[in-house]
Amino acid sequence: MARRPLRAALSAAVVTLALVATSAPAQADRRPAGPPPPTFQDVSVHDPSVVVADDEIWVFGSHLAAAKTDDLLHWEKVADGANADNPLFDDVRANLAETFAWAQTDTLWAADVIQLPDGRYAMYYNACKGDSPRSAMGVAVSDDVDGPYVDQGIFLRSGMWDQPSDAVDGAIYDARVHPNTVDPDVFVDAEGDWWLVYGSYSGGIFVLALDPATGEPVPGQGYGTHLVGGNHSRIEGPTVMYDPGTKFYYLFLSFGGLDANGAYNVRVARSTNPDGPYVDAAGNDMAQVKADPSKPLFDDASIEPFGTKILGNHLVAREVGDPGEGLGTGYLSPGHNSWYRDPETGETFLVFHSRFPGRGEEHEVRVHQLWMNADGWPVLDPYRYAGGDDRRVQRGDVAGDYALVTHDKALTADQRRAQSVTLQSNGKVSGAVTGKWSLSGKNRARLDVGGTRYDGVFTRSWQPDLARWVVTFSVLSRDGVTLWGSAVPPMTAKQAVDAVVADLDLGDTTAVVSDLALPTTGTHGTTITWTSSDPAVVSTTGDVTRPEAGAGDAHVTLTATVTNGTRTRAVTFPVTVLQRVAGGVVGSWSFEGDLADGTGRSVPASTTGPRLDQAGGQVTYVADGARGQAVHLDGTSGVRLPDGLVSGATWSAAMWLRPQVLTPYTSAFFAARDANAWVSVVPRGHDGVGGSTMVWSGSQWYDAGTGTQIPVGRWSHVAFTVDGGDVVVYVDGEAAYTGTGFPGVLTTTAGTFALGVNWWDTPFQGDVDEVSVWSSALTPTEVAALATR
Repeated sequence: MARRPLRAALSAAVVTLALVATSAPAQADRRPAGPPPPTFQDVSVHDPSVVVADDEIWVFGSHLAAAKTDDLLHWEKVADGANADNPLFDDVRANLAETFAWAQTDTLWAADVIQLPDGRYAMYYNACKGDSPRSAMGVAVSDDVDGPYVDQGIFLRSGMWDQPSDAVDGAIYDARVHPNTVDPDVFVDAEGDWWLVYGSYSGGIFVLALDPATGEPVPGQGYGTHLVGGNHSRIEGPTVMYDPGTKFYYLFLSFGGLDANGAYNVRVARSTNPDGPYVDAAGNDMAQVKADPSKPLFDDASIEPFGTKILGNHLVAREVGDPGEGLGTGYLSPGHNSWYRDPETGETFLVFHSRFPGRGEEHEVRVHQLWMNADGWPVLDPYRYAGGDDRRVQRGDVAGDYALVTHDKALTADQRRAQSVTLQSNGKVSGAVTGKWSLSGKNRARLDVGGTRYDGVFTRSWQPDLARWVVTFSVLSRDGVTLWGSAVPPMTAKQAVDAVVADLDLGDTTAVVSDLALPTTGTHGTTITWTSSDPAVVSTTGDVTRPEAGAGDAHVTLTATVTNGTRTRAVTFPVTVLQRVAGGVVGSWSFEGDLADGTGRSVPASTTGPRLDQAGGQVTYVADGARGQAVHLDGTSGVRLPDGLVSGATWSAAMWLRPQVLTPYTSAFFAARDANAWVSVVPRGHDGVGGSTMVWSGSQWYDAGTGTQIPVGRWSHVAFTVDGGDVVVYVDGEAAYTGTGFPGVLTTTAGTFALGVNWWDTPFQGDVDEVSVWSSALTPTEVAALATR
């Protein structure tokens, strides 16, 4: 097939390794400019799997989503949603009716498409119940990559509790040792033989020999050969890549969970045989990797030392005065990857999905170039692929200051943060780590730091905050730990101070109701110290004490002294701290045929479309409410409550809910400062088996899970109280969650409040009654009274 080489200038990076302290000369500015600036167009396809069709590179993923590109830069969405309108099937609901029925689900999981020897395309589809490994996997074929696909039938099932398994000669299915039949990936080995690798959690990852004529497993293999995992280890999303240069098969895996705080990360093992055994860089046999059955479900501690880790959670927290804006940049839970090798250039790329700091569960496809290091292990470019024919570097280009990210073996939702290091011109490394560096051949990098040797590559990558090409390195230890580095330009003390002063911003300080975040550090080692004209109201660390109700607002001046070396500047901020509001109910809605506020304090609520900020929508009222009538939401509309109901760190909300269906992440009650600071009552959350009812906050992520799920078709009372970081969640009048450290969300007097909708997720479908919002933390007795019908 004709395929276009991927040499055009491609997309700007997403992973931004921000500026850090520097002591090197201003040589970064003299480095070659690199290829032209890139542009890009992004797409959301979860669990992307690559197939090439003529001039185009396609990805297929979960929920029957698909997209295509001809340059790995500009993606076009082609299909999405396991519904009758999806063009990949004439009617997927009818075509795969048996699959949906077996898996007891209404969606599909990660698909894989490959071209068969006869030119047709085979889609390996799969569906899973989700709260158990009850799954089905089958194959559908099409003459064209974009369909329509026609089902050829299910060939593997799992989750048949207390019943003989289809694939294990009558043995009773055991989820600790037998696989969950999802996440298929088909590959062809060096001899032309076909294989299917698959699996998620449960009994682990397995591989089967395929008959390429039919695309189905060769008979008599059962579930196939076990490769890794078991006892419900959090390992999934396998894909195998053969590298003709090293003559190894590389098994890429995703450890952890896929959501923003799930700790997804990419690890790899290799073998000289397509069906294993696979070992990691430390020589561990991956077939021995499994969770400890004596530990709680989803035991991560037993598996985290294994696998060669090449990509994980990281955040370069943006310092004041750095380029860019926001929290900083990085990836959250990157994983479920595929790969692509350009047939003309030989360049190899890892294709995966990722979430991002401050963006909740939003995800997009990302592509990073992949190289083999001196030991034959893959390393990734620290930045998204951005094109460029020649990104080689000279030794003189390398010396300078770098932001350093360490992808260690920990299986955690914590983000690894960049540190400052210097690669000196004499070959020494100083800063956060010390040792030596060297460049050999075309781009071979070696670092000997902390008593450990790391091998990989130097290259030139596009850094979007600087809007320029910078020198980067990606190196891997023999223990399977990856280091990424990105060169940063120097800055004088005066430039650093001026940049911090220009960037220092406390937001709106005219109506302060909660603690202020007062930064103490800035770009390039700059320090920021604070003084207050009235520390009793606003302390030098930003703690705010509001005047009591009736005392009037307080006016304070904060002064920041910005210092770098001998350079110092001061800047002042006037602050108005609002007096407290007397505690009590600030809004109540009984929905007796209308959306009126029963307290009479506010104008009536209004209807919305399927998103909080979309006009339109309609509601109806049902007679059998929790008390009198109730409002009915049909899954396409919501209710917008008045803005600014409460503010500060002390408040409560209570409501009766009767869901008709439970969908993940759906908000029954939603309150937000903005899209980056919100709290949501979620009838079906993401924690536990099946997803418990929870109070969820982002993007300072906080999960207040109740450990139970409110029922469908029956009234339940849900309430929560927030009091200066303490949070209690009640279900039917009983405390179901008590915790501390709850984030301050309503730091504004103009907060947004809604029922049934937010800015992102599936709207609530069901009934809501007796909603009340309070400017105080309700007592258990008060909640119990509200929960009495």
